[in-house]
Amino acid sequence: MDFETLVRTRRSVRGYKSDPVPRKIIEEIVDVAKGAPSSMNTQPWYLHVITGQPLDRIREGNTEKMMTGAKPKRDFPMTDAYVGIYRQRQVEIAVQLFEAMGIGREDKDKKRDWMMRGFRQFDAPVSIVLTYEKVMEPAAISQFDLGAVCYGICLAAWERGLGTVINGQGIMQSDVVREHAGIPDDQNIMTCIAMGYPDEEFSANTVKSHREASGNFVSYVGFPDG
Repeated sequence: MDFETLVRTRRSVRGYKSDPVPRKIIEEIVDVAKGAPSSMNTQPWYLHVITGQPLDRIREGNTEKMMTGAKPKRDFPMTDAYVGIYRQRQVEIAVQLFEAMGIGREDKDKKRDWMMRGFRQFDAPVSIVLTYEKVMEPAAISQFDLGAVCYGICLAAWERGLGTVINGQGIMQSDVVREHAGIPDDQNIMTCIAMGYPDEEFSANTVKSHREASGNFVSYVGFPDG
C-alpha cells in the first residue's frame, strides 16, 4: 500500500474479532513505528503490549471503577470538556457512530453500553499502553513524541490488516493499568491503542471521521502566489 492510500484509508476500529494477534506481527509494527521523529533524538516512549488475562483484568478494573462513579485517575492533567469547534467535532463523530450503531438520542441503555465498550477498550485482543518517564516532566515535548510513535503504530498496523483505535477511556484508572501491566511507578501512562483484526460485521467500523478543509487551519506566508 502506498503511503497516501495508507493514510487516506485508515480509520479507527471499534469492533474486533477475538482472533489473537501474533507477537511477531506486533514486533514488526513496533520496529516500523519507532522510526518516528523525536525531540533531540530522546525517543522518550515506552510501549507495554498487553493481551490475555492481564488485559481482561484491566478491562474489569477500569469498568468497575468508572461505572461505580469513581473519578478518572490519569497521570497527567486533561481538559474537563471541549468547547467551541472542538466540542462540535466531538459531537459530530458521536452522531456518526450512534447512527451507524442504531443508537437513538434518548436510548440511555445503548448509550451506556457504548460507553462501557470504551472502558473495555472495545474488547480488542491487544492493548498497547504508551508511557514516558516522570523525569521528563514537564513533558509536553515528550507527549508530542509519543503522539508521533502512536500514529506510526496505527499506520503500520493498518498496512498489515489490523485495526486500531487510540483509546483514552480504557486507561481512565491509571492505578488499575499500572498494576496489571506491571508498569513501573517512575513512568506516566499517557494513552493506549486498542488493536486487533477488524470485525467487518460491526457497523461502527464503517465510520470514518470527517476532516476540515485545509484552508480552515493552514496559512501560507511568503509564497509568491499569496
